[in-house]
Amino acid sequence: MLIAIENEHIKATFATKGAELQSVSGVHSSTEYLWSGDPKFWGKFSPVLFPIVGALKDNTYFYQGQTYTLPRHGFARDMEFDCRQVGEHEILFTLRHSEETLKIYPFEFRLNLRYRIFGASLCCTYEVHNPASQELLFSIGAHPAFAAPLNQQGSYTDYSLQFNQDQELVYHHIVANLISDQTSVLALPDGKLDLKHELFYDDALVLKQLQSNEITLMNSKNYNGLTFKFEGFPYFGIWAAKDADFVCLEPWCGIADATDSDQQLATKEGIQQLAPQGNWERTWKVTFF
Repeated sequence: MLIAIENEHIKATFATKGAELQSVSGVHSSTEYLWSGDPKFWGKFSPVLFPIVGALKDNTYFYQGQTYTLPRHGFARDMEFDCRQVGEHEILFTLRHSEETLKIYPFEFRLNLRYRIFGASLCCTYEVHNPASQELLFSIGAHPAFAAPLNQQGSYTDYSLQFNQDQELVYHHIVANLISDQTSVLALPDGKLDLKHELFYDDALVLKQLQSNEITLMNSKNYNGLTFKFEGFPYFGIWAAKDADFVCLEPWCGIADATDSDQQLATKEGIQQLAPQGNWERTWKVTFF
């Protein structure tokens, strides 16, 4: 089921499956800022990554002597969320543990995705609650795909990413969906990375040392673009499917397993630890222009 919220500047549309943002468009300009979801390249728009980010080694983890299997990026993106509108410009999606999830992820949880629009901005807040008497271990991340070019006008190479605090990107290489120790460096003249499809031919750019908390997607042909802001996410991914006209900006609290991972969930890099009855939240915001 699809549901939308709208103000005088933007309209945002969501699916209850995965609580996924599927469209953001300008009310007056009709500019569509999100990727189209063309399954020829990648059939998603902005999935939530929970309770893991990326892939597990052999799709398997160990916890308290038991062996469990989870698919890449976890299960939340493929599950139906409860949905309620909590205001004219705000919508709340909720997913809770179930008999189904406990078989593959032995933790009780409540996951909220709270979306709010104000002016020409959209905020997404992840809220995790631990209702149990044991510690909750999880990871969570964003995966929004933004169109480039916008409205199919111009070309991919007209676009660039402007970083507010970095002059280079040190990224980790991905080997069979896992994070390797091998790194490469991309220089950012004046903090800018020009987009080209070849950047992503070897998968995502996985960043562990990003200093920026604001990235602007801009183009050289007109003023249209967006600014993406995030706080409290220690990892970041930048990705596009091969030769697809989008770029994903992905703040993460968690990361795929390393190639030499011991697969123990309790010591997994980037795992979040939430005490019994505890609450946890992070927010990202995007402003469209």
